[in-house]
Amino acid sequence: MTPSFPSLTESAERFDDPERAVARVKELYAGQIDLLRRHFNAYVQGANPPQRIRACYPFVRVTSATTTRIDTRLSYGFVAEPGTYATTLTRPALYERYYREQFTLLRRNLDVPLEIGLSHHPIPIHFAFPDDMHVEAELTPDRLARMRDLFDLPDLAHMDDGIVNGTYQSPAGEPQPLALFTAPRVDYSLLRLKHYTATSPEQFQNYVLFTNYQFYIDEFVRLGLELMQETDDAGQRHRSMGYSAFVEPGNHVTPNANLASSAAAAQPHGHRAHRLPQMPAYHLQRPDGNGITMVNIGIGPSNAKTITDHIAVLRPHVWIMLGHCAGLRNTQRLGDYVLAHGYVREDHVLDADLPPWVPVPPLAEVQVALEAAVAAVTGLTGYDLKMVMRTGTVATIDNRNWELRDYREPLQRFSQSRAIALDMESATIAANGFRFRVPYGTLLCVSDKPLHGALKLPGMADQFYRDQVGQHVEIGMAAMELLRGNGLERLHSRKLRSFAEVAFQ
Repeated sequence: MTPSFPSLTESAERFDDPERAVARVKELYAGQIDLLRRHFNAYVQGANPPQRIRACYPFVRVTSATTTRIDTRLSYGFVAEPGTYATTLTRPALYERYYREQFTLLRRNLDVPLEIGLSHHPIPIHFAFPDDMHVEAELTPDRLARMRDLFDLPDLAHMDDGIVNGTYQSPAGEPQPLALFTAPRVDYSLLRLKHYTATSPEQFQNYVLFTNYQFYIDEFVRLGLELMQETDDAGQRHRSMGYSAFVEPGNHVTPNANLASSAAAAQPHGHRAHRLPQMPAYHLQRPDGNGITMVNIGIGPSNAKTITDHIAVLRPHVWIMLGHCAGLRNTQRLGDYVLAHGYVREDHVLDADLPPWVPVPPLAEVQVALEAAVAAVTGLTGYDLKMVMRTGTVATIDNRNWELRDYREPLQRFSQSRAIALDMESATIAANGFRFRVPYGTLLCVSDKPLHGALKLPGMADQFYRDQVGQHVEIGMAAMELLRGNGLERLHSRKLRSFAEVAFQ
């Protein structure tokens, strides 16, 4: 299975102005979506279209005859070699800022026009309803069966990760990919995100924290809502002014009272989810989208892969894992931090997409920000900081009860790898960050030491949660604010880009 791209023979309009190019994408997409919705709503009411109803995704295409003018310091925004490149586009209202940035970089770096047109790639009827309308709900079994004859349905042949994984080869005469994801792959993930997190994709921010415990979410909610409260404290007010709202599952929005024009505008609105989803997400928002999202992914590498597979289509600037781990060294104490600089990947869920022999390197920009955040929040520096934080290898496994096997067998491997901590998610999140070209990092907190008699039992865990969770979340938020302040030029690294890389971030 390979994703398809716009044929070179398709007609397109040329634009030198990125703003006008984005506006044309929005116009084309709106027309195609309106066509699908009108005919489908009529079908639900009993009408029978005289022929198959097909609407198609817009595309953007560029043709470059040279790459000699490219700034070699860039990590994206250019093409690897002369040729024609294209990608299909979707949800331009959601991606308007992103498309504008990518189009601007292409114009600046390649100095060629942007070609905008309609591809021959059909929009599945389910993806014409981004609010997750259940298109089959009102249809009889007979009319449900006829849908396939009248409308295009999602096709897995156009949604695989061949481009991301570096296995896609453009057929002769076809353009090379311009982006990591085709439009239907993006649409699929956007709907899955709402299903898993109970918040709309529009709510997600560019700086993402993952955790494996609800205790962390509870603390993030407390801190987020605290920032939304009107305050006379100068320091608290200064920090809160950058954030406009806090959003909880169900799209329940609490505006920032410090920014509200009236008491009515400061009132929360929307409804909290009656039942939490599998991986609830919470969003401390900024108007520019550069706020902080935190997701409780639960336990295990499968969940870690699932959520990062889908959040990746939003093209976040960084994601970081904050969670608990087993300390493997006798010198560690409960509550100590572990800053991962390497990973032993025994989770196995990504073996088919990113072979285990592929190294997942530490990213200096993220490492420095995490260490600085620990120092800032704890008040420790230099040699004293080493008392509470250790940098080293984290081993990620897929068996939570590994201790019940003969522990001596994995213990030898962990020792050989210089592992200092063990968990079930960190390597998966880091590896998928590497695969999707999303900067990544890991800061864990030691919650048990099974090799040294300190097991994670209820009483011990309760004390750990009380003492450490709040500080850990504060550190994660501080690290994100440092990374945001450092600028994207420093954060996005060339080391995540492959030989023949796509131009879009």
